[in-house]
Amino acid sequence: MTGDEAAPGSVRPGGRTARVREAVLRVAGDLLAERGFAHLDLAEVAAAAAVGKTTVYRRWRNPTGLVTDLLAEMAEQSLPRADTGSLLGDLTANARLVAATLADPRQGKLFQAVIAAATCDEAAATALRRFYDVRLTEWSPCVEQAVERGEAPAGTDARAVLSAVSAPLYYRLLASGDPIDDDAATTAARAAVNAVTAGTFVESEH
Repeated sequence: MTGDEAAPGSVRPGGRTARVREAVLRVAGDLLAERGFAHLDLAEVAAAAAVGKTTVYRRWRNPTGLVTDLLAEMAEQSLPRADTGSLLGDLTANARLVAATLADPRQGKLFQAVIAAATCDEAAATALRRFYDVRLTEWSPCVEQAVERGEAPAGTDARAVLSAVSAPLYYRLLASGDPIDDDAATTAARAAVNAVTAGTFVESEH
């Protein structure tokens, strides 16, 4: 993607532009968590962030542009992957990171709002998939290293393993409403390791 083709708000700015972006995205995140995507209004965001309305419309253009950039910022600020030396340790760290994010009152509601937006807006869905692609790519080496150590069979699909760790936690957030706590995180990690050991995630061509 060239600079001309970049999505709204996707270019990392500096100086005053960075401060404007930080203020606008902070307000946008608060409003998304409070009211949801359907009620995200650029003029209201501009006023609450003390930024000119023209600036906000020129830079982000529409609510989807704000969501896209917010997800980009979240990916930028996410904690780096763990490297504990074992697959169980790494996946437990991953599960705890996801659980802490989803259990946070603001972050949990924010993810609910963004996921809801993705169900009805293709640009938001693309941005959400890009966000998760970044996270899965960053954490994939923990599974690849487990294969090298002999903890996982050759051909284990790292992205499938990581998705299996997160899936039960997102189910609690979006469907069951059960607690997203440390027990849930550690159970998800152990279940994924057990499945890895059984060869469940070995890609079919292998």
